[in-house]
Amino acid sequence: MSQLPGKAISYWIASTPHTSTFPSLTNDISVDIAIVGGGIAGITAAILLKRAGKTVVLLDAQQIATGVSGHTTAKVTSLHQLIYAQLIKEIGEEKAQIYANSNQAAIERVAKFVEEENIDCDFSRRNAYTFAETTETLDDVRSEFEAAVKLGLPASFVTETSLPFPITGAVKFDNQAQFHARKYLLHLARLIEGNGSYVFENTRVRNVEEGNPCQVVTATATVTAKTVIIATNAPILDQGLFFAKNYPKRSYIIAARIDPAKAPEGMYIGTGNDYYSIRTTPAPDGGLLLLVGGGGHKAGTVTNTEERYLKLENYARSRFGVEQFEYRWSTQDMVSFDQLPYIGKVTPLSNHLYVATGFSLWGMSKGTLAGMLLSDLILGIDNPWLKIYNSTRATPFVTVESLKNNLEVGFHWVGDRLKGLERSSLADVAPGEGKLLTINGHKIAAYRDEEGQIHAVSATCTHLGCIVNWNSAEKSWDCPCHGGRYSCDGKVLHGPPVKNLKRYKA
Repeated sequence: MSQLPGKAISYWIASTPHTSTFPSLTNDISVDIAIVGGGIAGITAAILLKRAGKTVVLLDAQQIATGVSGHTTAKVTSLHQLIYAQLIKEIGEEKAQIYANSNQAAIERVAKFVEEENIDCDFSRRNAYTFAETTETLDDVRSEFEAAVKLGLPASFVTETSLPFPITGAVKFDNQAQFHARKYLLHLARLIEGNGSYVFENTRVRNVEEGNPCQVVTATATVTAKTVIIATNAPILDQGLFFAKNYPKRSYIIAARIDPAKAPEGMYIGTGNDYYSIRTTPAPDGGLLLLVGGGGHKAGTVTNTEERYLKLENYARSRFGVEQFEYRWSTQDMVSFDQLPYIGKVTPLSNHLYVATGFSLWGMSKGTLAGMLLSDLILGIDNPWLKIYNSTRATPFVTVESLKNNLEVGFHWVGDRLKGLERSSLADVAPGEGKLLTINGHKIAAYRDEEGQIHAVSATCTHLGCIVNWNSAEKSWDCPCHGGRYSCDGKVLHGPPVKNLKRYKA
């Protein structure tokens, strides 16, 4: 196992309070709207609904903005690599225009919150670029530029940027934004409390029972609400089959100290199969950090994840001349097969239960617009965005990508049960290693830490029964079927599962 430099924590989390800001739920309460998930979608919806006079409660299983929203690149942009030419081709110019308008509106909603509430979150306007380094993807970049112009987006085509290496071309969007995601969300979360509204951390929701009213059940108490929003990135409820309409994708980020004189201006993302995301952010001491992201793969399918970090570090060294790596972290998002989020009712028959998922790696804009759309739906305000984001829309189960994904899920469900059959002893697990074992007929996921202590848990995901896989860099057990993640001791790190893995005595 390679020794990776830098702290294994998101910069956004490391540079904000580690202790809980809000209490855990201990007593039954009643509100108008309960929101499960304290990320950007849930918090945005909560603020807008409270401003409209509703009482809300925000429930997070861990701490506010320490999930997907705390592990983002924190770009707030309507430039989503290459999307507009594809949308015009597949759903038509009218619907592509809604996508463009809604994501532009999300940028301005964030900017307005920052201004209205005087939020200190390193918010700044930046140009965003999707670039091609070779001629292989240059035509795709040109097509994206032409599509963006057709939709009235602030796009131009350029052949030079402030990157310290040549490109063949890039589509540039003016007046986009970046910020410190957790500072922004913590500030907004504090505004939710009071006048019959609440925020609770370290409160995992076990179940939601839709009714009139709905019941949101936790381990310690129950919330009664007229309406419930599930905004947990991967929905914790299986109604609506959203686990089959998306697939979970992990990616990696490193933060390195960079000389401001050598730093690129703006936000960048490459093209092709092996692309990188690039931006900078102010460091607390007045310096500057370079953030480089990439290395994406379907969750639970890669064991040696250290290699993903090492590749990012090599790229940052060779392209930007950096040497001092300060942070490294990974993230996970649900990618919808048509690239459009699912926002709205959980099922066509639901009257009080709403969902937001499938942000497809661009959660800062799409999570914001999800909160805006959910607020309008609950308040009875017509919103044209529902035309493309409706969560009950017909889904592309028959696309090549969706068929491949669901075949892979079936393969993992059956085939992974054969893993570890030849191993039957915890002695087979070396220090720093995680392995699947079969002991007395039980599938065991075992990790031996560097001090020699064994951490043994059930290898069967508590969501739908797939076998988990070891993630060496994060020291976690990840499910390759629907993206559930657990610590080496079996605690849920990422939904859809809500129950921990059973622990075994070593």
